[in-house]
Amino acid sequence: MNVFGWSYKDWGDDYSDTKSSGLGSGINADANHRPEHPLPVIYTKALEATREKVLAGKGTITREIFSFPGGRRFHFLDPSGNELAVWSDV
Repeated sequence: MNVFGWSYKDWGDDYSDTKSSGLGSGINADANHRPEHPLPVIYTKALEATREKVLAGKGTITREIFSFPGGRRFHFLDPSGNELAVWSDV
């Protein structure tokens, strides 16, 4: 079904993403790595420095920095309990 005209790139059997929607989005079919709720992912050029700022802002790291196709990222909970991720391609 092509309702919105978005094109997706497959990154293996369980993940694909798009940037053609004007906003990047991804679909994860791996139950072991799929978050319970939508996961906002924020880009940064300085992953480690952003991690430190998250901790200083009372965020809680839920998944340490790891590599994935296209870069590296980490996940955290903000002080209100919302899960977010930060990624970098450098």
